[in-house]
Amino acid sequence: MQNQNTKRTVVKSVFAVVAMFGFGFALVPLYDVFCDITGLNGKTSGPYSEAKAQAQERDESRQVRVQFITQNNESMPWEFKPVDYQVEVHPGEIIEVDFYARNPTSNPMVAQAVPSLSPSEGTDYFHKTECFCFTRQLLKAGEEVLMPLRFVVDEALPDHLGTLTLSYTLFDQTETLDPEELEETTTQAAL
Repeated sequence: MQNQNTKRTVVKSVFAVVAMFGFGFALVPLYDVFCDITGLNGKTSGPYSEAKAQAQERDESRQVRVQFITQNNESMPWEFKPVDYQVEVHPGEIIEVDFYARNPTSNPMVAQAVPSLSPSEGTDYFHKTECFCFTRQLLKAGEEVLMPLRFVVDEALPDHLGTLTLSYTLFDQTETLDPEELEETTTQAAL
């Protein structure tokens, strides 16, 4: 009888551990879906259609300030900053700004920028048609680049939102670089 109780306890414990492990894996995608639905955490959406952006009617009667903030993750040594720290835009107007990045190291590196918009209520009204954040950025040793951001603030932006702040955090993704791609990049840099 005691042996049977021990087996049940072990089975229940193993089941609980497996369930907790599975729940831990499910949390990240569930959190992403939750943020997409609610607009929490300032997550911006992916690419917005250029045709939709051009179809927006420009609202000359108001201006919105869009501010840009950049920061590097603690392990990222790149220099990374906006060329302009803020712009004044009319809702419905397509705007293009640049961000500067430089790899000061002696090795090629790959970076990925992760955007966040505040206030989070504005995420449904800030549309990027082109952004360096959509793909990884590969820079050779010492290379510098201007990276474009093309966006439109939706004409339906609520009137009480007069300032939007777009923040980018740059992460080192060099370990995701394919070894052949790394060798090719290093060889090209040496020429």
